[in-house]
Amino acid sequence: MDVQVFQSYSVDDTFSFGIRLGESCSPGDIILLNGDLGVGKTVLSKGIGEGLGIQEPISSPTFTVLQIYEEGRMPLYHFDVYRITDVEEMEEIGYEDYFYGQGLCLVEWASLIEEILPDHAVSVTIEKDLEQGTDYRKITVGGFGRKMEA
Repeated sequence: MDVQVFQSYSVDDTFSFGIRLGESCSPGDIILLNGDLGVGKTVLSKGIGEGLGIQEPISSPTFTVLQIYEEGRMPLYHFDVYRITDVEEMEEIGYEDYFYGQGLCLVEWASLIEEILPDHAVSVTIEKDLEQGTDYRKITVGGFGRKMEA
């Protein structure tokens, strides 16, 4: 698995990285977003949405599990599975229609549903390192078949 590491020193850097990531995605891609609360997953998600050409505000679907955005160059299916207690809940949502559809799936807290994640999913992990500063983020991308530019 190809692993790439990017450094972000500000919210703008993280957002810009998200734009580039969104621009490089193809229909059927799945991005697994990992990181602690408050690390910048929503900022990255907003950038990905902009990279897809989505104009409406992107927010984390914490209480709805799934938010669908259809106005970009491809649909964005944004999952937040933080409150999923059983994988069967994903089946009730009809996750396979999205995971194997023609849009981009973005899945926050994906480790909670590991057993149903496709092998072709890309893992994006955002981590803080306070020694580098309060706004610093290390963004690790694994499994992306195309080379990203920093």
